[in-house]
Amino acid sequence: MSRAHVREVDGDAPEDVPELPLSPHPNYVTARGLAQLQARRETCEAAIAALPQDAADHRQRRAALDRELRWLQARIATARPVGGSRNPQRIAFGAEVVVVDADGREFRYRIVGEDEAEPDAGRISWTSPLARALIGQQVGDIAIWPRPAGDGEVEILSITYPID
Repeated sequence: MSRAHVREVDGDAPEDVPELPLSPHPNYVTARGLAQLQARRETCEAAIAALPQDAADHRQRRAALDRELRWLQARIATARPVGGSRNPQRIAFGAEVVVVDADGREFRYRIVGEDEAEPDAGRISWTSPLARALIGQQVGDIAIWPRPAGDGEVEILSITYPID
């Protein structure tokens, strides 16, 4: 086939933007986590509305924003808000837990949804190995969780259920 009969890409059409992956886990959220998703959706919608509709140089940005909006809508649609535990003596989703490691260092973690997780801020996803080791434990228990550097061990010092 002659190259004269092949349409070349002229940059007008946005490149295919792959969809953002959705987690296979139930989408448990705290009230704070759901509010964050809704705020992100509003910001995304505002960014889309602010883009010129016919400007070729914004098509790629528009495609990326449309993709993010679809992801946010899916996450909000599947959100399962979870309140405090029915048994405040045991660790469950939404708990804020203070633990001490073998070196005597104390850490505070809040078990939250996947989209709300921010480990550096002490918010860990309920699907993380540490959260899975903590869930079901109570004050005084030792939780052991698998880590790449070897099993970690912490003692639970306190459990609270903050109100979002």
